[in-house]
Amino acid sequence: MRAAIINEPGSVSVGDRPEPAPAPDGVVVRVGACGICGTDLHIADGEFPPSPYPLVPGHEFAGTVTAVGDRAPGGLQPGDRVAVDPSLFCGHCEYCRAGRGNLCANWGAIGDTVDGAFAEYVAVPAANCYRLPDSVSMREGALVEPLSCAVHGMRRIGVEAGEHFLVVGAGTMGLLLQQLLQNSGAHVTVVDRNRDRLAIARDLGAAATAADTAEITPGTYDAAVDVTGAPPAIEAAFDAVRKGGRLLVFGVADEDSRISLSPFRIYNEEITVVGSMAVLHSFGAAVDLIASGTVETAPLLTDAVPLEKFPEALAMMRAGTGVKVQVVPDPADADS
Repeated sequence: MRAAIINEPGSVSVGDRPEPAPAPDGVVVRVGACGICGTDLHIADGEFPPSPYPLVPGHEFAGTVTAVGDRAPGGLQPGDRVAVDPSLFCGHCEYCRAGRGNLCANWGAIGDTVDGAFAEYVAVPAANCYRLPDSVSMREGALVEPLSCAVHGMRRIGVEAGEHFLVVGAGTMGLLLQQLLQNSGAHVTVVDRNRDRLAIARDLGAAATAADTAEITPGTYDAAVDVTGAPPAIEAAFDAVRKGGRLLVFGVADEDSRISLSPFRIYNEEITVVGSMAVLHSFGAAVDLIASGTVETAPLLTDAVPLEKFPEALAMMRAGTGVKVQVVPDPADADS
């Protein structure tokens, strides 16, 4: 089969890989669509320590079951359309036993630590598969994983109707979080340097937009979410919250990055700073949000490219082209 391969940091190609077989408790999925994420850029650049090389990346995906292991749970059959939770938790460390598998001491993920879905086929645990309604396209199904991250982030930060939120970053994750916050009754201001993305944020109902955090008045928001992972943006988001406010660090920063926050202000103004790591018991909710139309997907699904152009798709992600760039191994599957 054809697959995108990160041979080593800085070396990306498309080549042949053996077609996978299902594990006894697993299935093989024919990939319908797979989204490019900022984490994929970190992996390509050697900035995501858990990743081995060579690696087939790709963790935001949906597809069709083609083969089923003889002990696979869940009653999956060939032909079933599924979105796949990429999480690979060990199940026995202290974090897994406490119900916090996303902090697993032996954490892994499809496309991050084992071969993923920038390929024609991928082998996955059957327990990680969530059936998709016929009304949900493969491209929409590939949005379930990022949306599930946003659902977990919402649970981490919390929201009350009428609160004023600042979202820094209007990429896929920022626009998903914006929608979830608005659906919970929050007024949302969105900041991004990309004016095309700000236009989408306004179309989705943002209360206000800004092209730079310098335009934001400090101490005016009940809560702020940074989706960029950029230290200056995180610091600006912190400055934007009022007394008793909350800051969610959602974006993925480089491991060695550092930020400067006022510990006196955290103490004196009782500001809460929390993080949100990937997916946790949030995948099913994300499927339902897309299937119900609660989350608008069309404005986010801007680019679909064939597998052979994976290196170009990475370049599009780096350049901030569109919003969500997805790889569709077979173009006929794009809207199926």
